[in-house]
Amino acid sequence: MKKLVPILLLFLAQYINSQTYSILDSVQKTPISYATISFGNGNGTFADADGLFRFSKKWYPDIDSLYISAVGYKEQVLSTPSLPKKIFLSQEVDELKEVLITAEKKRKFKTKKLNSEVHNDYFKCWLPTVESEIAVFFPKNSEKTTQIASLYLPIKIESSNKNSTKPQAFSTLFKIQLYSNDNGKPGKRLAYDDIIFIITSKDKSNFELDISEYKVYIPKKGIFVSIQVLGYADKDGKLQQTKKYSEIETRRGVVKVSTTFRPLLPFTNKVEGYKTFTRRVFYRNKTWQRFDHKYSSTNNLIQKNHTNYGMGLKLRLYEEN
Repeated sequence: MKKLVPILLLFLAQYINSQTYSILDSVQKTPISYATISFGNGNGTFADADGLFRFSKKWYPDIDSLYISAVGYKEQVLSTPSLPKKIFLSQEVDELKEVLITAEKKRKFKTKKLNSEVHNDYFKCWLPTVESEIAVFFPKNSEKTTQIASLYLPIKIESSNKNSTKPQAFSTLFKIQLYSNDNGKPGKRLAYDDIIFIITSKDKSNFELDISEYKVYIPKKGIFVSIQVLGYADKDGKLQQTKKYSEIETRRGVVKVSTTFRPLLPFTNKVEGYKTFTRRVFYRNKTWQRFDHKYSSTNNLIQKNHTNYGMGLKLRLYEEN
C-alpha cells in the first residue's frame, strides 16, 4: 500500500496539470466528434465522441500551436499559451454543399461477397499507429446500383511472442472513412458520417463490420475505403489520450519508439495491382502515397510484395424497377 500511494499521487498530479478542452460547432454549439488535433510536427491526438481532448504544456513543452480540423469545418490554428477552454470551428460552406441524398427504395437485391485475405504471420502485418490511415480501392464492377453492406477487416490479435499463452486484452477504437477515386488515388472525402467502431482481443481474425445503416453506394469510378486508428478505448468505449511515442530508457539515453496498437493489420500478396494507399494524418498536407516500391525500397512488407491490405466487402446489387 505504501508503494502504491506515490504512484497514485503522481497520476493525480498529471491529471491536475492537464486541461480538458472542448471542440464545438460555432453555430449550433454542439460537440464535434473525433476532430483532429495536430501539433504541426507529425504528432497529434483526437477529440473523443463528445468533442473533448486533454492537453498540457507539461506533457508537450515544445508545442506552441495546435491545428484543429474536422471534416466540413475550417481548420483553426491556436496558440497553446492562450488556448481557450471552448474551441469553436466554423462550417466550411464548400464542403457542406457535398451532401449525399439517397432515396430509399424497397427493391430486391442479390448479395455478393468479395473475400478478404486473412493470414496469421506477424512479419507480414502493418503495425497501426495513431498517425497512419490506410485506404483500399474497390471498383464498381456492375451496372447495377451497388451498396456496401459489410466490410471484412483482416486482423491479427496475437503478438509475435511464441511463449504467450493467450492474447493480451485490448480495446481499440477505429474510424472508417470513404473517398472518391481521383485518377487512381483517394480524392475528396465522400459526405458520409464517420463510422466509428471497436475491435477487442475477443474478436475473430476476419472481423465483419456491418455498415448497411450508413447507406454507402459505390460511385461509377469506384470508392476508397480507409481505416484509421483513433486510440485505445476504456471499458465504456470512450477514447483514451494516447501519445504517438513511448519513451524508453537505454544505455545510450532515452529513445522514442512509435506507439503501435493491436490488432495488427495483415497485408497480402494475393491481390493484383497496387490498391492500397497510406498517409500520415498529422502532417498538414496529408499526402496519400501508393504502397509500392516508390513509397519505400526498404519496407519489409513491400520487399516481400505484400503491398495490399486484404480488406473484403459484402455487397448488395439492386435489381432495377
